[in-house]
Amino acid sequence: MERHTIQRLGHQGDGIAPGPVFAPLTLPGEVVEGVRDGARLWDVKIITPSDDRVAPPCRHFKSCGGCLLQHASDAFVATWKQDIVRTALQAQGLEAAFLPIHTSPPRSRRRAGLSARRTKKGAIAGFHGRASGTIVEIPDCQLVHPDLLAALPLAERLAVLGGSRKGELSVMATRSLNGLDIAVTGGKELDGPLRVALAQEAEAAKLARLAWEDEVIATRLPPAQQMGRAEVSPPPGAFLQATEDGEAALLAGVVEAVGDAARVVDLFAGCGTFTLPLAERAEVLAVEGEAEMLRALDKGWRMAQGLKKVTTQARDLFRNPLLPEDLARFDAAVIDPPRAGAEAQVAELAASGIATIAFVSCNPVTFARDARVLVDAGWRLDWVQVVDQFRWSPHTELVARMTAPHI
Repeated sequence: MERHTIQRLGHQGDGIAPGPVFAPLTLPGEVVEGVRDGARLWDVKIITPSDDRVAPPCRHFKSCGGCLLQHASDAFVATWKQDIVRTALQAQGLEAAFLPIHTSPPRSRRRAGLSARRTKKGAIAGFHGRASGTIVEIPDCQLVHPDLLAALPLAERLAVLGGSRKGELSVMATRSLNGLDIAVTGGKELDGPLRVALAQEAEAAKLARLAWEDEVIATRLPPAQQMGRAEVSPPPGAFLQATEDGEAALLAGVVEAVGDAARVVDLFAGCGTFTLPLAERAEVLAVEGEAEMLRALDKGWRMAQGLKKVTTQARDLFRNPLLPEDLARFDAAVIDPPRAGAEAQVAELAASGIATIAFVSCNPVTFARDARVLVDAGWRLDWVQVVDQFRWSPHTELVARMTAPHI
């Protein structure tokens, strides 16, 4: 056994002692003991606990790998996540005013990726265990919305119907306005009997939609999501903000950043998370690489009432970013890239005549990198707000406002 004092928390949520030595489920200031294997400490025992240590609210915490930070107080996690963003900015020589962090409440996740596997006696469904491929049942999960817990027995039944004893089903369950929207990957190839059995299961479970690999098996009702005044039915498995609460916080930041802009371009628009609410006050061009997501956005706009004009453009913004001349007619831009950031598009934004950028990011490091490009071109980073919709995880999101040099 070795004894160590934890100095800080890493970006993946592990405590880090000098060496470095990584100790899971520990907090800064704690004295711990464990068995060292390389740079990792196993069988960790807390000798001197931190004042920020709390009793985990979920009985599955020790075995389930879905959450990593339930042993830390909410105040500690909030400060730590803001510091992650602040440190990323400092690494690029940037500073910003920080608005108060917004944290989504427990049991608010509207989508979850479940794992399911056939067993000798039936099937098992849940999340993977901590640092293992073992599936852990989670009937009292404190993270997901209660409606999603109904997907657990459903995932087991799907594994029995179409799972392999050697493989594992991935079951993406999403809460929609009309029931659960289920997208399954990793199962058997579809044939006639399996299609019939899956359709019967979808009807019996009153699912909004069931998709198997790339094929929609059954749509009982549209798997609609509310986006401003519009209802949008995203393609199976399409990107969606993790919680309605977190989406509302990000949207509020975007609306604040855009202000009274009359013409807005929404880059990496997805299915319209920001496009459609912004269309209540501005004309919007939604640009997205996935044409199917844009079709869902467009249909939602056409069915809604009281929205200004929305146009869509399918475009790979990594290889073919909008140029300054393309951006010249817009007053503001919204950009919400994936984790890799948006180097090519940000370079064109930096040279454009747009007045304001509402920048949404799920990766503080790539955000800071891209913000540095804009600042080097004279832009001002006005403020940043951290939004923690992945409660009890190391994942950190943010929304920021950047103002052009000519403003």
